[in-house]
Amino acid sequence: MSNTAANPRPLTITNWRVRSGRTIELLLILFAIAIVALAYVNVGLAIRDDLPTDVWWHVGTFAIFPLGLHLVLRWRARYADPLLLPLATLLNGLGLVMIHRIDLSQGLSASDGVASRQLMWTGLATLMAALVLLLLRDHRKLRNYTYIAMAVGFLLLLMPMLPLIGLEVNGSRLWIQVGSLTFQPGELAKLALTIFFAGYLVSTRDALSLVGKRFLGMQLPRARDLGPILVAWGLSVMILVLQRDLGSSLLFFGLFVAVLYIATERTSWIVIGMTLFLGGSVLAWRVFSHVQTRVTLWLDPFAPGQSDQVAKGLMGLGHGGIFGTGLGQGMPYITYFPASDYIMASFGEELGMVGMFAILVLYALFVERGLRTAIGAREGFGKLLAAGMSFTVALQVFVIVGGITRVIPLTGLTTPFLSAGGSSLLANWMIVALLLRISDHARRPVSERRQDATLPVPGGQEVAR
Repeated sequence: MSNTAANPRPLTITNWRVRSGRTIELLLILFAIAIVALAYVNVGLAIRDDLPTDVWWHVGTFAIFPLGLHLVLRWRARYADPLLLPLATLLNGLGLVMIHRIDLSQGLSASDGVASRQLMWTGLATLMAALVLLLLRDHRKLRNYTYIAMAVGFLLLLMPMLPLIGLEVNGSRLWIQVGSLTFQPGELAKLALTIFFAGYLVSTRDALSLVGKRFLGMQLPRARDLGPILVAWGLSVMILVLQRDLGSSLLFFGLFVAVLYIATERTSWIVIGMTLFLGGSVLAWRVFSHVQTRVTLWLDPFAPGQSDQVAKGLMGLGHGGIFGTGLGQGMPYITYFPASDYIMASFGEELGMVGMFAILVLYALFVERGLRTAIGAREGFGKLLAAGMSFTVALQVFVIVGGITRVIPLTGLTTPFLSAGGSSLLANWMIVALLLRISDHARRPVSERRQDATLPVPGGQEVAR
């Protein structure tokens, strides 16, 4: 036997340094801002045949917000996912461009148009995201407020029903109005209820998975384990049906089933969820006239004597074809709500099927990074919270794109980051902040963790990292 084999050399272990990814994030943010600036210039040249003089003011003001949030990440969350912020920046910027393009087609100036208000909401939303990152140093602390989050969620859902501040628009009572400011509190309710679902299920998932009777090959939980979350789901759906907002009802139901499945890892919940969904859909179709109207529009959008909203959206998509008419060269303003509910149809007309698919790829990357964050989280609450928020974004995109393309009946959801509306923008940027905080905790090296090995939670239990 050789001397080398008899006395093997000891292995040398070198320290592996985790890259924060902040430099890559900065380069991607600058690239996203450049795309937004090019789109602004393109719209101005197409509509007014000259370089818009206010393009640098629009782009410069917009650039301050993601760059400022990038600095906050360097300071307080240096190991956060480097792709989430650039993806949200690009989607938000493209939405501003299309809203600005709709304003120009309607003869609105830069100061009086919807785009200026959307830019203001972008600044407020990114500021709120920065505050979340600064004040919430450990996402696991949110678990201590599980039932408070449920109460806050219900309060936000009930606010539009109040007589003094509740506001009804187009047959739906979803907004509150204080002075000249209108706000849709249901957008923030989805965040509060996601926190509740994650906090409750991480405590009861063993009982939901292992305890209970078997029926038709499925493990059914005890009523006392599933009861509170069924009550939470039932009340939210009841409130939203009374407000005639079935799109949000579908969103909350999908969130409920997705988080429940992720927590228990039982496919039986998918079967139960689909059964409840089909039964509820048939019941809503038979009982509510506005649901019957939406189903009729879905089955035959070109039938005479009814709204032509879906038909105009389909004709706009057909006009765009594969490569689109070009930014500023189509007629998206003919469709109802081209800057909010039908902003994806506006993009489909002017950027074509290729451009629409590119936007969907951006959403797919955003959701993938959110799910990657969920996989990398070191504890159950972070996994469920990140997965729930990622699924919320994915389901919103599916519902709105499926509605305008007639895959499913049209519902009244907004397209995340793109649609005009401050409530949606504020909620989605808070989702970005929470995902960044969870990813920072997941990617942070062991040597730099400042928290204790365990985190106290209600009931005297502890969650190991």
